[in-house]
Amino acid sequence: MEQRLLIIYTGGTIGMVKDPETDSLVPFNFEDIYHRVPELKRFPFHVDSISFSPIVDSSMMTPEIWIKLATIIEENYHKYEGFVILHGTDTMAYTASALSFLLHNLNKPVILTGSQLPMGTIRTDGKENLLTALEIASAQKNGQAIVPEVCIYFQDKLFRGNRTTKYNAEHFHPFRSDNFPPLAEVGIHIKFNYPFIRYNTETSPFFVSKKMDTSIALIKIFPGMSPWVLNALINAEGIKAVILETYGLGNAPTHKWFIDALKSGIKKGLIFVNVTQCLAGSVEMWRYETGIHLSNIGVISGHDSTTEAAVTKMMYLLAAYDNPEDIRENMSRSLRGEISV
Repeated sequence: MEQRLLIIYTGGTIGMVKDPETDSLVPFNFEDIYHRVPELKRFPFHVDSISFSPIVDSSMMTPEIWIKLATIIEENYHKYEGFVILHGTDTMAYTASALSFLLHNLNKPVILTGSQLPMGTIRTDGKENLLTALEIASAQKNGQAIVPEVCIYFQDKLFRGNRTTKYNAEHFHPFRSDNFPPLAEVGIHIKFNYPFIRYNTETSPFFVSKKMDTSIALIKIFPGMSPWVLNALINAEGIKAVILETYGLGNAPTHKWFIDALKSGIKKGLIFVNVTQCLAGSVEMWRYETGIHLSNIGVISGHDSTTEAAVTKMMYLLAAYDNPEDIRENMSRSLRGEISV
């Protein structure tokens, strides 16, 4: 039986071509993808597509769109062996992280990719990214998907989606995953890094969460931060949780006003999670006095989580649990391979 893959085009540079009459960039029709990308005819699988209408610039991405994507996958889960999501690069790491938490008991590949140059340009990276993402999404061994998780593929590397961060706006390698190795590296051959691929061991059926709670604040600590900045965010109406981007191994000021502000927030029931501003490394609040202060007052370690994963995980947990202790416990443990504990 022929394999079937589904492309979901949300928007982004990869799906744009030049209009010959106006010379402006317009979305191309993915229903005509075999004409646009004739190399697809050489693959031993069939490709269908769904396009958002209207398409969404990735800077306009929202949790509602993440839930829409998860729902599309749910509705088509048993029709296709794998899914490729075409997406703008700016918020791709947020979307990949969010989907990793919304999709439960996943046993099929969900590969996000895009491009830095439109598909219709001479030096486009879009065609290679699309073709390889499809090939990875179709890859099976003994009848099972080789990479049954949410991933980002770009240029020549496949990363776990919730371990990935965009760090470059103009190179063909826009993403990094400094705290976790690539799941595959692509050259003449695709070399899968099997020991690091996450395989679902649950026997429960696939299902999708369809709620996210955005009642959070993201605060990046910086030298000279004014007390009113922190207090304004912590006391903002409706805030339930705060992601703190701290220095190095999870360090932050120990000024009385700073610690008192956090204590006040925690007393009100706010959940604080500590992630590092660094691209690589992990929060270790026990190592230095400045981190120990945070741990002692009840700030949770985000370990080596990316900011994107911490933000979307908190949105998912706030919607999934009413008990703050359940949220705190789940933030500290790995749910989808997003942290190393």
